[in-house]
Amino acid sequence: MTETQEPNWWQGAAIYQIYPRSYLDTTGNGVGDLKGISEKLPHIAELGADAVWISPFVRSPMLDFGYDVSDYRAVDPLFGTLEDFQALLDRAHELGLKIIMDQVLSHTSNQHPWFLESREGRENAKADWYVWADPKKDGTVPNNWLSVFGGSSWQWEPRRGQYYLHNFLREQPDLNYHNPEVQDAVLDVCRFWLDMGVDGFRLDVCAFYFHDSDLRDNPDNPEVNPGAHFRFNPYSMQRHTRDIAQPENLAFLERLRALSDAYEDRVLLGELHEGDGARLHREYTAPDRLQLAYGYWFLGADEIDAGLIRDTAAALGHETRDGWPCWALDNHDFHRAVTRLGKEDCPEAVTVILAALTCLRGACCIYQGSELGLAQAHVPYDRIVDPYGREFYPSFQGRDGARTPMPWEGGEPHGGFSKTEPWLPVPPEHLDRAVDRQKTLPGSTLNQMSRFLNWRREQPALRMAAWHSWICRSRCWG
Repeated sequence: MTETQEPNWWQGAAIYQIYPRSYLDTTGNGVGDLKGISEKLPHIAELGADAVWISPFVRSPMLDFGYDVSDYRAVDPLFGTLEDFQALLDRAHELGLKIIMDQVLSHTSNQHPWFLESREGRENAKADWYVWADPKKDGTVPNNWLSVFGGSSWQWEPRRGQYYLHNFLREQPDLNYHNPEVQDAVLDVCRFWLDMGVDGFRLDVCAFYFHDSDLRDNPDNPEVNPGAHFRFNPYSMQRHTRDIAQPENLAFLERLRALSDAYEDRVLLGELHEGDGARLHREYTAPDRLQLAYGYWFLGADEIDAGLIRDTAAALGHETRDGWPCWALDNHDFHRAVTRLGKEDCPEAVTVILAALTCLRGACCIYQGSELGLAQAHVPYDRIVDPYGREFYPSFQGRDGARTPMPWEGGEPHGGFSKTEPWLPVPPEHLDRAVDRQKTLPGSTLNQMSRFLNWRREQPALRMAAWHSWICRSRCWG
């Protein structure tokens, strides 16, 4: 972009992420819903956000809470209806907010009609829509690939006498993107929501679309980082050079970008998931691919200082030809930064770090509750529902502690989130940081962040990081 070009809305955008199960329950079933999001959109607009990323709300058996899709074109009844989503879109646009929809395109639920047909045999119309492989001669799995959620990536299916690939739960079979029909079907799904008016997609694990068609083993990881997010998980013991991040991914992203560009002012935000994140970012945000992408640089960090911020920003690039990063400290998959960084006694310190990130070239994601300075919730084992947490407990207690309901009213049962017992408990300590209590305190975390974000919107040099070259070449951050 030259100095004379008008910036796109997503450049420098503050994107507020909502985990819909935990935002606001309007039906009294203990689970948040689309009408609840619509009701609280003014809170997000007043905060100074430009867009809202909504985690999955389409039909699902909910084994991975929406990331196991059984119908891409239907809203799950737990959250409402297509009409409710259209009303949410319309209300957001009235408030000047864009809506970014989470799209889980690498895999489906094993209850999706595509998979139900595919598993029935090797000759049907969708026989090759998923990744199937014969066993080795001794009956064991085709190769050494591992699932992120534990164990082998392969699950036996007796109807076909073959294994199918799943990078996550065994109930989440991977689509076969080497089949052009699968690519076309996925693009049709995206076209459906673009026609409805969504302003873009957050692409879940978008480096996972393609696999090595020869099913070669992954090599060992000779240096497992002891601070890695997966340190408790054998997944980190491999270098994932065969099962994810294949070069064919890039051509498909170009097809998806061409579809998106046929609509006005739409954006693609990719989740990158690989050790060599800087290289992957440059490849995935190259021209005609993704406009934005985020990695785990700060989401998984236990310590953040100026040097790490400077070096990471420099590694991702600052010239006009470089792709745009999307910075994040918190989201639904990681422990909240206030706890992870040891700042529970001073949550405002995390607000300062987030403010620093928003001054870098790129967009920024703000996860629900971050504006309140919420710490990680302790969820007792008998209330843990995250399959990832239950698999690796007690070494890893899962993601539920970052997914507990939003506290809206400190004096109400369940923080005003629901009139009944919610799907996850609301920690008592979160009530003291509820929205209504912080709104009346001029120096609260909520008010500090709101003042900063609204001020930043009027500062082109910060929003577009016009001074990025100087700050990255300077050593004043020490």
